[in-house]
Amino acid sequence: MSEPILQLLDISKEYYGNKVLKNVSLTVHPGEVHALVGENGAGKSTLMNILFGMPVIHSTGGFSGQIIFGGEQASINSPKDAMEKGIGMVHQEFMLLPGFTITENLKLNREITKHNVVSKLLGEKLKSLDMEAMRKDARKALDTLGVDIDEMLPVEGLPVGYKQFIEIAREIDKENVKLLVFDEPTAVLTEMEADLFLKAVEKLSASGIAILFITHRLSEVMQVADNITVIRDGEVVGRLTREEATIEDMARMMVGRKIDRIEKAKKIHNGSQENILEIRNLRVDMPGELVKNVNLDVKKGEILGIGGLAGHGKIGIANGIMGLYRASGQVTFKGEKIKLNNPKDALLRGMAFVSEDRRGIGLLLDESIEKNIVLTAMQVQGKFLTKFFAGVNFADSGKIRGHATKLIEELDIRCTGPEQLVRRLSGGNQQKVCIARAITLEPDLLFVSEPTRGIDVGAKKIVLDLLLKLNQELGMTIVMTSSELAELRSICDRIAIIYDGKLEGILPPDADDTDFGLMMAGGHSDKAKEVS
Repeated sequence: MSEPILQLLDISKEYYGNKVLKNVSLTVHPGEVHALVGENGAGKSTLMNILFGMPVIHSTGGFSGQIIFGGEQASINSPKDAMEKGIGMVHQEFMLLPGFTITENLKLNREITKHNVVSKLLGEKLKSLDMEAMRKDARKALDTLGVDIDEMLPVEGLPVGYKQFIEIAREIDKENVKLLVFDEPTAVLTEMEADLFLKAVEKLSASGIAILFITHRLSEVMQVADNITVIRDGEVVGRLTREEATIEDMARMMVGRKIDRIEKAKKIHNGSQENILEIRNLRVDMPGELVKNVNLDVKKGEILGIGGLAGHGKIGIANGIMGLYRASGQVTFKGEKIKLNNPKDALLRGMAFVSEDRRGIGLLLDESIEKNIVLTAMQVQGKFLTKFFAGVNFADSGKIRGHATKLIEELDIRCTGPEQLVRRLSGGNQQKVCIARAITLEPDLLFVSEPTRGIDVGAKKIVLDLLLKLNQELGMTIVMTSSELAELRSICDRIAIIYDGKLEGILPPDADDTDFGLMMAGGHSDKAKEVS
């Protein structure tokens, strides 16, 4: 076997007195796909931030242990150091410049230039961008991933799935890359997009590039990983080859307990024939997720799933109804027409929304967990407020703390306490805070968009069980948009498939896989009809 390209030896790290990594070691060889798996908050992203020299590591006291790269001890104090050594990283949260095009983001700090009349006279610094050459490189990187998107589109407003592919394409485009780190790269991708990505990973590893692959999707680990390191609570608890690994064993190591695969839940059918929401001729101008003309009814007390491939408009429906993107048409809720393009009206009428873009619009990153959980309810519904003299309202800190503590426990939000800043939470725990905030509104209808994105195998079941509990015990109507068909089938009463911005049809969750596949591809199946 060849010499290792990377060795991490006895890496330890503390954050604010909390030891998040404890003597973690792993070894990666050229051309190897090495999977790093663990529950949310296990320390995976922190380990990769150390490898990439992220400022958050060095501004919080650094770390202990050694990094050996290419056979030599490496001092990596910044992302620039890492990139110069040949380490590329696709982070869990996007690091794109929204005002720039896809090509400009791919070639940022590596621009190709050419001489012009002025530069020939006055020097190299006045050379022009060679956009033709840059576009050619961008196109090549996108084609490697199988992504058919115009490389000159601006990044701003693109769906999260496309943004993830752009992040990946940027790393693929670099010439000196010896090791690529992917931190939850498929979390925002549909199953079809994830398959495209995994094929690209196999192609890259075959070319000799080492891959460190962090994912919660254990089926992907089984598909592409050569070796697997499992960490729990900041410690290595298992090292496996793909041949000896099973999904059940990995899950058990990750969480320290047996985890059941997501299966169809046993649930009481709460739905009635009464419609709580009626959508007519809905159009939503969400870039990359246009809704062109959707007609759909949601029955009171049901869990309705909305599925479909990326870019076909499934995500746009909830975003349009809740007023986040420009919408037209007619939406009737509990017998009354709602004002489109007015988020406050939707919230006041008893609807709530968990967005797929948790960092962009879902959270106040530099505020506490408890403030994030209660803020919308305070502003819209006047909850958690105490009236004082002359009608002045003050936040009831006791009620806020009690409510936040209860939800932190119920949702298993891994944190140091309700006062911890949301920015310091891992991605999956940030998602749980978004769900907690929506629940706090006690809505009659809850829209959840990609509710388990970035959440580990154990926590996924907690979130889905919670949605089921809200539906079964409180009678809450839920509209769940997801790229993972298995999740929709596990708890939904009916599943609506969106294709080309329109409703292709509605199927029961136990319908044949072929019927779902046909509908997602626009081939209207005989069974693709309204399910009552």
